[in-house]
Parts: sequence; C-alpha cells; structure tokens
Amino acid sequence: MSDSKISSSAASENTVSGASIMLQEVTKTYPGQKKSAVGGLTLEIPAGSIVMFVGPSGCGKTTTLKMINRLIEPTSGQIVINGEDVTTMNGDELRRRIGYVIQAGGLFPHMTVASNIAMVPKMLGWDKAKINARVDELLELVSLDPELYRDRFPKELSGGQQQRVGVARALAADPPVLLMDEPFGAVDPITRQRLQDELLNIQSEVQKTIVCVTHDFDEAVKLGDWIAIFNEGAQLEQYDSPERILANPASEFVENFIGSGAGLKQLTLTRVNEVDLVDAITTTPGKRASDVLSQLQGSGRKIAVVLDSRGRPLRRMDRRQLSRAEIIEGTYDPDLPVVGEQATLNDALDTMLVASAEYALVTGRRDVFTGIITVQTVMEAIAAANSSMDDHHEAPVGLNSGAINVVDIESEPAESGGEPA
Repeated sequence: MSDSKISSSAASENTVSGASIMLQEVTKTYPGQKKSAVGGLTLEIPAGSIVMFVGPSGCGKTTTLKMINRLIEPTSGQIVINGEDVTTMNGDELRRRIGYVIQAGGLFPHMTVASNIAMVPKMLGWDKAKINARVDELLELVSLDPELYRDRFPKELSGGQQQRVGVARALAADPPVLLMDEPFGAVDPITRQRLQDELLNIQSEVQKTIVCVTHDFDEAVKLGDWIAIFNEGAQLEQYDSPERILANPASEFVENFIGSGAGLKQLTLTRVNEVDLVDAITTTPGKRASDVLSQLQGSGRKIAVVLDSRGRPLRRMDRRQLSRAEIIEGTYDPDLPVVGEQATLNDALDTMLVASAEYALVTGRRDVFTGIITVQTVMEAIAAANSSMDDHHEAPVGLNSGAINVVDIESEPAESGGEPA
C-alpha cells in the first residue's frame, strides 16, 4: 500500500464508518452446471478500505460481488458483515443496509434527482425534513449544487452527473458497505478520471467499505487499497496491494493480466496530494486587472487563477491578458487544465499534455483550488517513487477452498500480523 493510503487510514482510524466483511468458503453453483461459478472462496475485506475485483469476463467477480448483498444467493458458505452472518437474514432488509452502484447510475427516469436519492430513506421511514436535508448533503458531497440539480430529471444530466447521483443514492441511508459494479464503464475517459478522483475524495470523508468490480486494471491500481485478481471460477490468483502486485506478480496468469506496461502503471501509484504544489496568485471576478497584474509581476509567477465565491477555479489569466483587461471577468473556461488532489501523477501528465501546458490546476474537496502542479514536480516525484516501496503492511486473507477460523474481524484482522488496512 502507498504511504499516502497508509497514513490516511491511520489518521482516520477513529472515523471509519465502514464494516468489515468476511466471505467464508463461499460457493455458487448454478443448476445444470458441473463447474461452480465461484468455488470455495474465502476473502477478508477490511473495514474502511476499497477492494477492487478484477479478472477476465465470466471469471465470477460480479457473481461474488452480488452474493455480498444476496442479489445472487450463495449455494454454500457464510458471508459475515461486522461479525453478523447475513446469509440467513431477510434479503430485502440486508440490501437496505448496503449501497449499490451500477453503470450509468441506474436512475429511475421518471423521478427527479431528489426522489431518486430519497428512495431508501423513505423505505426506512425517515421524516420529510430529514430526507430533504440528507439529499442536499449528498448532492454537496458529490459536487452537485442542490439548488441546480435537486429537481432535475436524469435525462437532463450528463453521464457523469448521472453517475454522481447514483453514488449519492447509494449513500443515502449511510450504509457501512458500498458495492459498485463497473460504475464508470459507460462514460468517456476524461469523465471517468474525474469520477474516480471524486470517489476517492468522497471516501476520504465517509470511510466506507467499498467493493468494486472493474475490467480496467489501471482503474483498480488507482482506486484500490487491495486488489483481488480472479481466474475462472473466482479462483483467487493474487490478493494484495497494487504496489506488490505490480512489483511481484504471483503467477504467469497475473503477469499476463497486468500486461507489458507494468512499469508505466507505477505512475498510478503516486497521487497529486503526495507532492509539493506551487502556490498561485488568485483573484475573484470584479477585481481590477491592473492590481492583479502588479501582484503577478511582484511574485514572479506567470499566471493568476480566477476563483468563484466558493474557491473553485474559473479561468487562468497570464500577464498579457491582464494587461488588456480592466476588470476580472467571471466567465468559466471549459478547457482549464484541472486535476483533483486524489488524481495520479499519470492523470496529471495526461491533463497537461491534452492542454499543451506545463502545469495543471489542482482542486481538493468540493473542487476548491489548492495549488498548481508542474511537469517538473511530476518527474521528480516519479523518480523518488521508483526508489521506494512499502512492504510493512500484511495483505488481508484471500484463498480458495479450505477453511479458516471465523473471528470477530471488526476488532481483530484474520491471520494478519498487523492492521490490514
């Protein structure tokens, strides 16, 4: 696990709201089939972590995901969430306690954004005032202005906005577990990157247990605290941190699955929030351009960043633009090179290349501007990252067939020499 993930986990140890999950010898065999779709899988998922399921099509990763909330019933085995065997409880009750996100958000087209998000709280009998407050809170969390989006219908949203609403709906009843089935597979690459960054930002606040299925190994490396690589029949080929999987593939299958670009994938192991950012001269609409230009000249900086009333970047202005203007305008530049703090260095480089710029603006929670990252900073960080790798933290339990003792994994990680997450 990267140093940033370890420190984040340690810093938020007392605020983790996720639940530990243990799959104990779970098997799924469909009628009329000799071979099991999932065969004797035992898997520990630590509370508050993001675990990515990857593998070829038909390997059983989605079946495994859906057995956690029993959209698919296991043939045998136990699924234990925070010490409770959920294989015997009412399935509908279980699913109200687990968030679920699918491609394109899975929103009901005839319902407004607010009504979509409010579905589970209404089922749970929350009062109207509490529901309305929760809807607005979640829209803020996924960076959608409640005033603008609360009463819109899904058809009035972009693909990325629909997916954000889907995440908000999954979090509506504050579930400890969030299951995601290829949530970003139906959006374009740029939107996909931003949604990945947003998920990491959200996770830094809510600290849920997230289990996510993806076909994209790069996405697994970027998002996952732990990655489970499955072969046919949900046979677990390797279950470890992204760093150790890239550095030490457990088998030829894993090597082939990762592909020949393993070295380049190391770029996804370091995040923007792990490097030193350059301070920027900032201003707001309505200010005198000549005053900003004086600041810029005195600081030696090349650009000033225009921010809105909530501290979000609107545009950049260089010295020539400032010298020609009288008042700073508040128009938004859609081509602004922006990356989130949770973005990888690979994302940052991509953003700079697309914008033909030597820098990118960096934003944190709620898209607030935090500084500037440059090409030079990225290259220095890559060189430093290549010389270090953490080997201290033990991987959670993961195996097929054979049993292990079921323990209270809320308080004691199974067969781990230390904290698993």
